[in-house]
Amino acid sequence: MSETCALPVAVDAMGGDNAPGAIVQGAVDAAREGLPVVLVGSDAVVRDELAKHGALGSLPISVKHASEVVAMDDHPGQAMRRKKDNSIRVCFELVKREEACGMVSAGNSGAVMAGAIFVLGRLPAVERPAIISVLPALVGHPLLLDMGANVECKPIHLVQFALMGEVYARRVLGVARPRVAVLSNGEEVSKGTDLTRTVAAALRNASGIDFRGYCEGRDLLTGDFDVIVTDGFTGNVALKTMEGTARVVGELLKQALKSTPASAIGGLLAKSALGAMKKKIDWREIGGAPLVGVSGVGFITHGRSDALAIRNAVRRVRSAADAHATDEIGRAAEQGEALLAAVASEAETVNLEHERARTAPPEA
Repeated sequence: MSETCALPVAVDAMGGDNAPGAIVQGAVDAAREGLPVVLVGSDAVVRDELAKHGALGSLPISVKHASEVVAMDDHPGQAMRRKKDNSIRVCFELVKREEACGMVSAGNSGAVMAGAIFVLGRLPAVERPAIISVLPALVGHPLLLDMGANVECKPIHLVQFALMGEVYARRVLGVARPRVAVLSNGEEVSKGTDLTRTVAAALRNASGIDFRGYCEGRDLLTGDFDVIVTDGFTGNVALKTMEGTARVVGELLKQALKSTPASAIGGLLAKSALGAMKKKIDWREIGGAPLVGVSGVGFITHGRSDALAIRNAVRRVRSAADAHATDEIGRAAEQGEALLAAVASEAETVNLEHERARTAPPEA
């Protein structure tokens, strides 16, 4: 069994739409469960919020001063260079110096990724770090990556996403043998793009992982796959589509339950079941999106995060830190180039056949 990390989780107290109030409250809630936290931000502001909760000196919470904040409209890379004492960067510096086991921020997601790369650095073999989204599903918690950090990807990026995601699912989420898939527009080998076909060809020959081929959009939430890889543009669109669909379905359900006296009574009778369903699909229960491919543990949580989301994010950071999976993730990523080289001719053949089929004149 892995040794539990005794270090606190660094929480960016200044990031997000509801900072610092909801962020500090979430950290206090986590600390009341015995999870040590270090809040990073303006010392005076953070201590004022802690005083409101009677948490000064009574809980495993400390404060680390950071004099600057990265705004949501700041350029991520420039903010990391020009605002040396911003709360996101200070969080990562605590992780780098092993004064925190990991960090979480509800702030500028691009700045969080930039901070991870600037301060922690990429793992040696990793071409591009990725952001993982943990999805609600009928069974389990599928991982979708990348969900926004890498809009334009090469085959090596997606192959490494798959290999890193497989380790994360196994080591952090406890999935014994994660089922890996590539997001595509059909199940057939000839479907997809040059990118997805090349990646699939490489992963079919990867020893030690359970590659299941293509995952269609309709199967993202079934639980049939544990790790689903795609480029950041497609992943982000898919994620936002799912969030919007859940919101619309929820509103339609509310309207339906209020439409007649009978349906209102039915809603009251089903209140417990509906509550359980709402909790199952609530993004706040997920806590946050982990970064993989960097030399440490970092989580991005939603900009609208409230106290519940922050408390759960602290829990997720702690679980990821306790899994000690970073080294194995790095070793897994090292296989990417060899896998692509081994199937270069196979992938090229599949892509050429697809192109011939696409451009062939229709039969008479």
